[in-house]
Amino acid sequence: MDKRLPEAQWTQRTDLAALVAALGAGNARYVGGAVRDTLLGIAVRDVDLATPLLPEDVIARLDKADIRNVPTGIEHGTITAVLPDGPVEITTLRHDVSTDGRRATVAFATDWQEDAARRDFTINALYADPDTREIFDYFGGLADLESRTVRFIGDARQRIREDHLRILRYFRFQARFGSQPADNDSESACAQLAPMLKGLSRERVGMEMLNTLGLRNPAATIARMAELGVLPEILPEGDPQALHAMIAREQAHAIAPDAIRRLSSLLPAEPETAKQVAARFRLSNAQKKRLVLAASRSDDAPDVRALAYRHGREQALDQLLITGADLAPLKGWDIPVFPLKGGEIVARGVAAGPDVARILQTIETRWIAEGFPDAQRVNAILAEELDV
Repeated sequence: MDKRLPEAQWTQRTDLAALVAALGAGNARYVGGAVRDTLLGIAVRDVDLATPLLPEDVIARLDKADIRNVPTGIEHGTITAVLPDGPVEITTLRHDVSTDGRRATVAFATDWQEDAARRDFTINALYADPDTREIFDYFGGLADLESRTVRFIGDARQRIREDHLRILRYFRFQARFGSQPADNDSESACAQLAPMLKGLSRERVGMEMLNTLGLRNPAATIARMAELGVLPEILPEGDPQALHAMIAREQAHAIAPDAIRRLSSLLPAEPETAKQVAARFRLSNAQKKRLVLAASRSDDAPDVRALAYRHGREQALDQLLITGADLAPLKGWDIPVFPLKGGEIVARGVAAGPDVARILQTIETRWIAEGFPDAQRVNAILAEELDV
């Protein structure tokens, strides 16, 4: 693989060039995802810079150049430059002083390789000079990128003990970039140290799991997590075979990946279990509602349009894809608006109050059951209800 970073749209940013100039010659290198993804021909979303300058020096230089900056993570050496074409994080080179598996105490450094050594995977420890685009690779990241090997830097077990979340990050990167067979030492370390995941915050575990499930096709990776005993540590209810079948249906219908739907497919049709998982992963109320509704599915063929009307197209699609039901009733069909208002019932002589709400609900139920007929039929149903 070429040891120079290819030109990309983001490398041509004038605001980025001004930022690099403000930091001074030799004081900045692109690092991490922007370098990795450019080498793979993937669109770059975020640009990060590493620097030997101390945070206060970075701030002083950016202020002098009139570049707005925010100390977003100054205790860890990170300053965010607010640029016209998007923010850029600038982080001082670091080495770990101590770690407890959840957070690290760091000290600032001036050695690029020392900074690279504290990163997680070899493919994330690639640096590039902004001016010459020369790539600096201290741990074989270029070769791993070429072979699509996701591998921890140095001792995999030590990297995981520094930050237990790296177990889940390993599988996310494996699902996104990795090839088979996977790196044996990395997998072995993840399997051995999987019980450490119990010490992490639920939010971090939930977010990492959803990030993995949202990838194009993580089915094989999730199955491997189950085989290695990693999935049972965070989602013992998970059924990888169900996920595989659901993703196949998504792809057959050209439906975009959806992390919550895929999480739902991993779970049994038990609303109480869905509630427990939502709490465990600290999901939002909207995510919890969707998970629980998907778990309310049954083996009986659902009234697809009624489901979409009452709960929304997305929720209906969840159940159809998970159960393998026919999607045809939803194709080309717009969810209708109930063509009756309470005022029309009052105009027929019914006193405003609970009776109006009851009649509205009864008529709406009949309207749904009849397949959403037009307003003329709704008026006929209203007349029937008022004559009762």
